[in-house]
Amino acid sequence: MSLASFFKRSGRAAMAADLKALQQLCVRLLSEAGTANSASIAAQVVDAYAKLTPESRIAFFEFMHVALAPDTQAVLRAAKAYAENPDAERVLQLQRVVEPPRQELLRRINRAPGGTAAIIAMRRDLLKTVGVHPELRAVDSDFRHLLSSWFNPGFLNLQQVDWNSPASLLEKIIHLEAVHAIKDWTDLQRRLQPDRRCFAFFHPHLPGEPLIFVEVALVPTIPRSIEQLIGERATARGPGPPRVAAFYSINNCEPGLRGVSLGNFLIKRVAQQLQAEMPSLKRFCTLSPISCLRAWLTRMDLQSLPEAWPVRVRNRFAAAVGALRKTYGADLGALAAAAGERSLPEEDQQRLATCAAVFLTQMGATPEGDSVARFHLDNGARLERVNVDADLSAKGLRESLGVMVNYVYDLETVEANHERFVRGEVVSSREIAALL
Repeated sequence: MSLASFFKRSGRAAMAADLKALQQLCVRLLSEAGTANSASIAAQVVDAYAKLTPESRIAFFEFMHVALAPDTQAVLRAAKAYAENPDAERVLQLQRVVEPPRQELLRRINRAPGGTAAIIAMRRDLLKTVGVHPELRAVDSDFRHLLSSWFNPGFLNLQQVDWNSPASLLEKIIHLEAVHAIKDWTDLQRRLQPDRRCFAFFHPHLPGEPLIFVEVALVPTIPRSIEQLIGERATARGPGPPRVAAFYSINNCEPGLRGVSLGNFLIKRVAQQLQAEMPSLKRFCTLSPISCLRAWLTRMDLQSLPEAWPVRVRNRFAAAVGALRKTYGADLGALAAAAGERSLPEEDQQRLATCAAVFLTQMGATPEGDSVARFHLDNGARLERVNVDADLSAKGLRESLGVMVNYVYDLETVEANHERFVRGEVVSSREIAALL
């Protein structure tokens, strides 16, 4: 046997031993005997998981999927007993046997020092492999179920981030800003001036770690471009009190919490706090990207537009896209260049605005629509206005041809708007209707 083969085989043996040791710790943690010193055993589980290779971590999730799944026969017996006599005791028994043991395992791991962070890290690893191993979706569902409970907004702390916040936190804000990159400390300082605000949710078990943060501009009117808010020539607030709070960037900081609803609660909490602080605020809105607009426009087949669209919308959209493709090419690259140079003719600006309005109204409530639109519309916002030449950054031109959109949050109608969105309706303004 060659030395390479020997070390390869030895490495696999070590991996198998590490995995087996972790599995045994998990079984021990779940046992009756493990409850007395569960925090100590949970800490050992956390340490053992951290030592696993990526390949072994997948095997560990497979162990959770197979060995720590509900007992099928017990579930069938409990379900049959409940069907025959649906009393309280039988429904409780059914609930007990349906819950996978892996949920209790995660609860006990959470007792370890740093257990919450460790479980989030586990889910980060799990999410990387679910696409290749779809059988692990049930395991991910258990992670998400528990994390949704532990990260309920009622347990989170809302804090304002300002220039006096710890430098370590400010560095994280710079690093984690994914919507509109923060260039340097001067750029960050501008975003934290008195007419700009930044708020974040924190969890008591993860001090100093922002889970999600939102940046807000306090301005006199609804903004039409990101340059107005964070550009080098962005002006400070005038002498009068602000009338509009514009949410222009919201960032989820922890991939391990994907699917755990935080953003909708953050926006509403911030809106309520700002309104209490500044009664002059009359409107709450966003200035949001449409990140997949260009890709959607380039792949749409104009000969087979959805029959569910109104005839007038289909005709107007087909005419607009056809004209833009004829002038700027099928991939609309020349359109992006013209937008970046602010040289789009007015008629083409109008065509582009129509295309964006159709995308947001007709696709906004579907899985194929824009995720940012779906987030705000499901949150009860109203689609208010399409802004052409609003984001002329390289990213903005590449993804949305420079187009951005305003959503308005009317705190008195957000619940009704949410209900309409759930039924498949996108609530929009008269200005949007005029583009269709």
